Amino acid sequence: MGNRQNEKVWFITGSSRGFGKIWAEAALKRGDKVAATARNSSSIQSLKEKYGDQVLILEVDVTQASQVQNAIISANDYFGRLDIVFNNAGYSLVGTIEESSTDEVKAMYETNIMGPIHVIQAALPILRAQGHGHILGTSSAVGIYSNPLIGYYCSSKFAFEAIYDSLSKEVAAFGIKVTLIEPGAYSTEFGSAESLKIASKKLAEYDDLKNSLMENLKKLERGNPLATPDAIFAVVDAENPPLRLLLGKNDLPHIEQIYAERIQEWENWKNISEAAQG
Repeated sequence: MGNRQNEKVWFITGSSRGFGKIWAEAALKRGDKVAATARNSSSIQSLKEKYGDQVLILEVDVTQASQVQNAIISANDYFGRLDIVFNNAGYSLVGTIEESSTDEVKAMYETNIMGPIHVIQAALPILRAQGHGHILGTSSAVGIYSNPLIGYYCSSKFAFEAIYDSLSKEVAAFGIKVTLIEPGAYSTEFGSAESLKIASKKLAEYDDLKNSLMENLKKLERGNPLATPDAIFAVVDAENPPLRLLLGKNDLPHIEQIYAERIQEWENWKNISEAAQG
């Protein structure tokens, strides 16, 4: 087992692929301890073979509050504390606002929003009692601006951002830190069948839009996910970590432009807005 002076204990959901897998492995590699969860524990069993007692493998469906509760308690019992609680499980729903069924949207929200809430609510009593802890979450650059065809996924990340923002203000007094990780476009398995669901309804009216978006996606410069662990470590090792951290270099210019346009629009309509004060 690693015995670095400042070794940390992580609890990570969605550890079987993508960023969750990369970050769990990187944490173990640097000597930290990890409670790794996945819906199917066999998908992460190899971590146990490689890292032994340094890792605890837990089968968890984050949409089931009792499973999450039990997993958090097991991890705390096994390692004696929890330093980092990382909500990483999530998937994207691809389809226009009109095409996606409310059942498809609800199912995505169960994983992307209710799941993280289950984790946060289960972990907070432990972190509060410890007087320290860091709650992280994988949001997205599309938690800041919304794109067509993934509007409901974007909306789940907007909600995720709002929850973490409020949380950061509520738990600061208990010594608990909160950080949103906002990746841009990366070459992860996020496009795989497990990480992506496509709305079952298809309307021909949107074909032109979809085709042009697909063309743009092909040109998109994607980051290398294996380059990200150092950024995560910088955040969890920081005395004063940020509430928001973008991953990648292409989103900040875009966000600056979007925010400037928003403010300009509010300014343009300021007289109407102020008249409405009464």
